[in-house]
This record gives sequence, structure tokens and C-alpha cells, in this order.
Amino acid sequence: MPYPIVEQWYLRQEHPDGITRFWEPHVHPLEQANFWHVRGRDRDLLIDSGMGIVPLRTSFPDLFEGRETIALATHTNIDHIGAVHEFEHRWVHPAEAHHMESPSGLTTIVASDIDPELCRLFVEAGYPPFDELLVDAFPYEGFDPRSYRLRGAPPTRLVTEEDVIDLGDRQFRLLHLPGHSPGSLGVWEEATGTLFTGDVVYDGPLVYEGPGMDLDIYAATLRELRDMPVSIIHAGHDPSFGPARLGEIVDRYLALWGRT
Repeated sequence: MPYPIVEQWYLRQEHPDGITRFWEPHVHPLEQANFWHVRGRDRDLLIDSGMGIVPLRTSFPDLFEGRETIALATHTNIDHIGAVHEFEHRWVHPAEAHHMESPSGLTTIVASDIDPELCRLFVEAGYPPFDELLVDAFPYEGFDPRSYRLRGAPPTRLVTEEDVIDLGDRQFRLLHLPGHSPGSLGVWEEATGTLFTGDVVYDGPLVYEGPGMDLDIYAATLRELRDMPVSIIHAGHDPSFGPARLGEIVDRYLALWGRT
């Protein structure tokens, strides 16, 4: 089937407090991740970086040109580290450092290249089946979807629980939140009650079965998050939400897993 060509690959939404959300609307819902830019006085923070199908930095020169930017990966799935190689400062948890440098597993947007068992798990989690490709449009004429492969890069700093990202006027503490993946990280700004959760929790079908996932560990992480004094959660997928919705999501999955 012919695929339409779109001029704008990324969508952008400004949030209060110098936070910008990006996402790729023409990517399959499973891999249509949010990634977040936080403006600081001295430097900026980029939390995750999408699929890397189109260069990110040059798409938004008003945010990235001439600015020191820390690119933090909450984890190293394909939809969270696609553009990490574009940045000088690349931070990740030690448990996923090797995968950032040398990605494996799901690294393509061609559905027939993906392990059928993974496809089954995604559908069972609540996502629609894949079509031929994981995109429904092309970013430019002549785009070859088979030429895309997730491109990794060696991390420049390994970080874990209690490390702090200092932007000069804002400080974010890192939280180790395993369960979805061994090295999943949360990013917590205590002063505002803002929490970035990656794929640990979001307001959509959670993927909780697959390589590197552990339900007992995952359940403990969700209980920890439910008890935090959050005001807003900016997650790796779907819209942002508040503490009441967080409690509903956590309670639903703990009940589903028989770990209340």
C-alpha cells in the first residue's frame, strides 16, 4: 500500500514550568512514546528520545541549538533511545548500558522482522496488531523502511538511585524503578511534585510480560510510586495524569497480577 508523506514527523506540546512533550503520531501506538525536554538555567534535560526515524536535534533548533543537553534514557527500548546518539551527554542505568551501546531485540519498523512471540505479548497487553510496518506514513520521499535500524551509542555516564541531575535552577533526583525493565529510571522533582516515569506506569495498556520483566519486582515498584507525594506524572506514553489516576492504575494492575 502507498504511504503518505508528512512534512511534520514530530508533534510538540508545551507544558508549564519549561517542560515540552514530543511524540511521533505516525508510529504504531505501542511505540508512540512521549519524550520530554526540560529547560534549565545552565543546561537542559531530555528524557528519552523516540524512535530516531527523523533527526530530533535539527528538528527543534530553538530548544537544542547552542544548549548543553543531558539525554537521559529511562530505559533502552526502541522507542526511548532512537535519537540518543545525537547527544554528547548520554545517561543510563548500568543494567541497560550495554543495550544502549549495542541494541538488540526489537530494532526495526518492519513487522515481519519482529519476533512473533513479542507480537503476541503486545496484542495480549491490549495493543492492536502490527500492519506491514510500525509506521503509517513516511517522513520524506524515497524513505526506505528497511534501512531503519535502532542506532545505539555508548553511554557517557551511568546513573542510578539518588543521583541528581542539576540544571542550575532545578534539581531532579533519579529513582530506580525496575519491573518493566531491569534498569528503568524515574525522574523526580520534589519541589514541584513532578515525576517522569518512562514505561513503568502510564495511562494506557501496560506491557508487563516479556524479556527483562518481573511481576514481583514490578508490583513493589508500583506500590512505591503510589505512596509518593506526586502532583503530576509525565509518562512514557499517553497523556499526563495526577495522583488519583495513579492510584487507580496501580490498584488495577496489582489486582490483575494477584499482588494486592
